[in-house]
Formats: sequence, structure tokens, C-alpha cells
Amino acid sequence: MTAETLVIRKAREDDLAQLIHLLAEDTVGSHGDTAEPEAFEDYLRAFHAIDQAPQEQLFVAEQNGEIVATYQMTFLRTLRGRGAVDAQVEAVHTRADWRGKGIGAALMVHAEQEARRRGCRLLQLTSNMARTDAHRFYERAGFSRTHAGFKMKLK
Repeated sequence: MTAETLVIRKAREDDLAQLIHLLAEDTVGSHGDTAEPEAFEDYLRAFHAIDQAPQEQLFVAEQNGEIVATYQMTFLRTLRGRGAVDAQVEAVHTRADWRGKGIGAALMVHAEQEARRRGCRLLQLTSNMARTDAHRFYERAGFSRTHAGFKMKLK
């Protein structure tokens, strides 16, 4: 990978099949992602909802015409901070055969630039406790462990 050949851009509907396979290869998160054909319509509905929401952005990293990574950003207007906008990074995934090549770092630089472009006060993310390698990566990328995260599964 070189900086000239990696393209980070907004995801398109025709990226969906590759994105689904990328998400389905993740076994840590227990999100229920699958590349089974009967699940495609669920992903398509979600893609359209994200694509049409001004506070949501889904990005892909493309190398030689292949989707090798993805991440999503949500922009949250808060009352605290005098109406500040925070950027939340979610669903960061790099294809297993492309890890360790600087793609994740390029995604985080892109996310920071996008957050700054939108005037965000901060850039934040959560990471599964089991992803210790990812935690070291995020700290090297400039993130600090400042909060404990909590989740409640509803389905």
C-alpha cells in the first residue's frame, strides 16, 4: 500500500457486498453479521438509512479496486459544551489480509480530518475489551483512555 493508491471515500451501494464480507469476518464483536444472501436486504436498508442521514457517514478504504477497510462516523450535537458536536467512530474494520500495512492509521487520520472539517469538539470511539491490539493501536493514533464504556443489549 502507498498513500497514492489507497483511496478513502464515502461508501456507495455497489460497495455493499464487499462491506458485508468484511464485517462478517469479524468474530470478536458478536454482532451477528453474515454474508448469507437472506441478510442482504437488512444491510441494504441500513445502508440507505445511513446514506440519507446527514449526521451519519460510512467510509471505505479502497486499494486497487477492492474494499480493504471501513469505518462509520456519527456526529452528535450535545447540549453540554455549549452545543458542541462530537464525532463518534464506529465499526472500524480492516480486512485480515491487509492489517499491519498502515490502513487503520490512514482511517484514523481521515476520521480526525473529517471531524475537524465539521467543527467537532472531540473524536471518540469505543473498542471491545478483547481487542487489546486495537487498544494499543488507538493509543498510538492519539486517543486516550478517559472513560469506561457500558452497553446494554436489547435484542
